[in-house]
Amino acid sequence: MTAIATNPPRDRRSPLERAYARLGVLLIAPTIIVFSLVIVYPLLAAIYLSVFSIYTPTLQGDFVGAANYIELLTGGAFWHSLGVTLIWTVGTLSLQIIAGIGLALLLHQNIWFRSLARSLVLFPYFLSTVVAVLVWRWLFNDLYGALNHGLIQLGILDMPLDWLGSMPNAMIGVILVGAWKYFPFVVIAVLARLQTIPENLYEAARIDGAGPVGRFFDITLPQLRSVLVVIILLRAIWDFKEFDLLYLLTGGGPVTSTQTLSLLVYQEAFGLNQMGQAAAYSVGMMLVMLAFMVLYIRRTGGK
Repeated sequence: MTAIATNPPRDRRSPLERAYARLGVLLIAPTIIVFSLVIVYPLLAAIYLSVFSIYTPTLQGDFVGAANYIELLTGGAFWHSLGVTLIWTVGTLSLQIIAGIGLALLLHQNIWFRSLARSLVLFPYFLSTVVAVLVWRWLFNDLYGALNHGLIQLGILDMPLDWLGSMPNAMIGVILVGAWKYFPFVVIAVLARLQTIPENLYEAARIDGAGPVGRFFDITLPQLRSVLVVIILLRAIWDFKEFDLLYLLTGGGPVTSTQTLSLLVYQEAFGLNQMGQAAAYSVGMMLVMLAFMVLYIRRTGGK
């Protein structure tokens, strides 16, 4: 039987194409290195630490296997914080969407202060979180806060409320601050989409006798559906992992009433010095966020 010799396939690219290919590898290499250092390595380190009982100050401990994950599943801390996180995410996201769409529709109209208003609406989003929290803590203060003072003057309250020190006021307070801080992102995205909707659709609707409400539900909302899905998924991911605003406003209190998963991980790692358990909580949080990421990638077409 005659053996048939097979030659390896030759690279039919020209020298210039091969040079461009090598240049592409060199250009993308720094991005891959940085991605590996800031994302891949911390992820693998968290998974590794989660199977140990690590004391934070010394980073020393014993191998415990799945004990941390069993504690995560059977203990109440993770599920309580997950419930708080979902309440915070749904509450603040709902207000962001409602306020963002409403203000975007207003700024899309031909009003005389439109240019100035479009600039000012970005102010909460660009304002430092620390500065914003300091202002809101002053407004919410139960002794000299402007919010309590105004509500008492209007006759809505008979006595000052402890906005950040009792429930459900604390959760309402952080949801309001979160919505105020991040709704400009929704305004920007929705306003950009509104400017691309053909005007002849509205003209045809007017001719058919549709009023403002009818035009909104029959034309505007369907046209906004695709961008709203992306906005909701993105903001849900970002709100789900929010840490600094909640930590500075309430620190998770009163007790653990506003303690989200991010605050739980921080408290476990640096408050109780249990880095291994904190790593397990962070891995559990990552798995929940992975569901949002899968929805986002599928919705945006990146399969």
